Amino acid sequence: MNGKDRQIDQFDRKIIDLLARDGRMPITELAEKVGLSKTPCQVRLKRLIDDGVIRGFRAVVDMAQLGLEHVAFTEVKLSDTREQALAEFNRGVMAIPEIEEAHMIAGNFDYLLKVRTADIRRFRMVLGEKISTLPHVSNTSTFVVMEPVKEQSIRV
Repeated sequence: MNGKDRQIDQFDRKIIDLLARDGRMPITELAEKVGLSKTPCQVRLKRLIDDGVIRGFRAVVDMAQLGLEHVAFTEVKLSDTREQALAEFNRGVMAIPEIEEAHMIAGNFDYLLKVRTADIRRFRMVLGEKISTLPHVSNTSTFVVMEPVKEQSIRV
């Protein structure tokens, strides 16, 4: 059974919300905040993980402290949008570590890429030598982020 096959109730939503904010929260604290005893809370958490509702836990990293504060969003238009071409482009995107996110878009372009680099010079190199040479790319257009206002917000 996957998460779509069963109802997510108020306890599940509270577990998800709390863990989205603090994935390292001890189960005893989680159970207390949710209003369940430890064992039923553990059972629900395990089910949420097994069903794929909770896909994992990770550290939230301040990328600026790693010297990666330049963010740009690049629109990509493909010359071919048949399934094979899309798959080839997707594989290419996965091989470029500077591409933090990639989304297929319904609109005037085909993909929106979030690209993170150290600075504009590095971005220019990534765009010219990596992104523009991906399979089936016909043209790109880029928007440079001046200041992030809200990132990685989780709502349940």
